[in-house]
Amino acid sequence: MSQELVAVLNQLERERGIDKKFLYDTLKTAIASAARKQFSLGENVKVSIDEESGEITAQIVKEVVRIVQDSETEIDVEDARKESPEIQVGDPYLISLDTETLGRIAAQTAKQVIIQRVREAERSNIYEEFKGRQGELVTGSVSQVERGNIYVDIGRTEALLPRREQIFREVYKRGDRIRAYIMEVREASKGPQVIASRTHPGLLIRLFELEVPEIYDGIVEIKCCVREPSGRSKVAVVSHDRDIDPVGACVGTRGSRVQAIVQELRGEKIDIIPWNEDVTTFAGNALSPAKIQHITLHEEDGRMEILVPDDQLSLAIGKGGQNVRLAAKLLGWKIDLKGESEYRRMIAEQAFASDDGGKKEEEAAGSLESDLLRLDVVGEKMVQLLSENGFGTIAAITKASLDDLCSVPGIGPKRAQLLIDAANSFGDGSEGEAGTEAEVVAEEE
Repeated sequence: MSQELVAVLNQLERERGIDKKFLYDTLKTAIASAARKQFSLGENVKVSIDEESGEITAQIVKEVVRIVQDSETEIDVEDARKESPEIQVGDPYLISLDTETLGRIAAQTAKQVIIQRVREAERSNIYEEFKGRQGELVTGSVSQVERGNIYVDIGRTEALLPRREQIFREVYKRGDRIRAYIMEVREASKGPQVIASRTHPGLLIRLFELEVPEIYDGIVEIKCCVREPSGRSKVAVVSHDRDIDPVGACVGTRGSRVQAIVQELRGEKIDIIPWNEDVTTFAGNALSPAKIQHITLHEEDGRMEILVPDDQLSLAIGKGGQNVRLAAKLLGWKIDLKGESEYRRMIAEQAFASDDGGKKEEEAAGSLESDLLRLDVVGEKMVQLLSENGFGTIAAITKASLDDLCSVPGIGPKRAQLLIDAANSFGDGSEGEAGTEAEVVAEEE
């Protein structure tokens, strides 16, 4: 029986991951409890177990005294010397108990103590294990679906996938395989509770780590990620190797890598954009696929005003405002989108409302930086230079002489003549053609 006991404890250690020392301590506590109940004893029961043979020894421990005041815990020195002649006052006196005489009730008590302590130890081990795995991706099988909540068997315990953490229109039945993100691990009365999610941005990041070796190896880094589950996601990536394109690495050959993730997320659209330290450049990337025209930062209230061509406004906003909403989350800024026509109308109203309306309107047109950029020989730096010297519009250049333009620092006769010729030629074309040309020039620059 003793050898069988050792075998059972060894098996518990292997299967449940419970330390053998803890199991032996638990067994000692259980036998001591049973002995106290069987023999009506106090707390002075000592139990020892030989870990090799499994032999169990139970003893009552009494203190040797000259005058006995408590017979349960003390023994007279003269009586003790009848069994142990060398014993002295203050020494412990041990009285052996026959553990084989423990009754059924005492044995049942021991069993309950062992089961309870083993269960507590197992719960503690599971909690510590999964607490350390918080933020990981797990794969399991659906064990049951109850009131919209899905319970997933992930090995030593079950994970709860609440309805609010499920992707819209996803349907699972018992036995289905499912991937989820460990969002939280809680301690509960019935044991540790693992809360999983299919909507957390961390799920998307872990899926990219699985599909893109460069991310797993740290060559490509995901800087930030935002999601509207079952709709659209935006992922900002950067490469730590100048020879590797971060967006291309994530997309894969013919989109193979990103398509595997899209299928896992039931068709969720994923925008992979290059991250940039410059917030204006990053903002332009974040609003892709829309093209932006100008960005004004208002750092005091964390807001950016973004101007886009009229034909790009709906694309920048996205379906139901989804594109601009995700971009704002990605950037951490409030975004105020304006179309070109709306912006011109607003500037015109402000200009005419003031005393020097004509001058304000001309300055506003210069700040828009859309008039001079219609000329294919003018870049953004040239626009700024010309505007600072009083040539902020195409009309102003057509009226200027060669000498007037040469007076602008950095502009020589050849450049001045090119500007005059381009301005005069622009006046001959239609407004629609000029607008198309301006878009092409802006894109090239």
